[in-house]
Amino acid sequence: MAAEVEDKAPDFELLDVERNKRTLGEFSGSKLVIAFYPGAFTSVCTQEMCALRDSLARFNEMNATVVGISVNDPFSNKAFSDQNQLNFPLLSDYARRAVTDYDVALNDFAGMSGYTAAKRSVFVVDGEGTIRYKWVSEDPGVEPNYDDIAEKLREIA
Repeated sequence: MAAEVEDKAPDFELLDVERNKRTLGEFSGSKLVIAFYPGAFTSVCTQEMCALRDSLARFNEMNATVVGISVNDPFSNKAFSDQNQLNFPLLSDYARRAVTDYDVALNDFAGMSGYTAAKRSVFVVDGEGTIRYKWVSEDPGVEPNYDDIAEKLREIA
């Protein structure tokens, strides 16, 4: 079942780049931008995560936090984060639970039979845990509209 606008965001317990458990609940009380990305070190994912990094000050002014989620292991995510000086958490969904719960699993990614990545997607969640914005791309080469994300954050009280 897909996570839709006005639904409660599915909870998650994922490891960050230091292998600390992070949950949706710890972000309660502030707006949250959840950005699922297919794979660390790929060109479009690098562009997207760097665009979010560069937008973080603007998002923070709107009481919003950003997290990136991929199926990459925490070690790859750490190297990716360090290389790109990312200033927000990257979470590892190596068991593919979050991509399943949010219905953003990208099966047979890059023609690799049996390999499931995350569809490039963005969810904006309000302080009460309700999804207020959803964008999912069937094309992993397409980035989200960052102005649309900012606009939705501005609309949430």
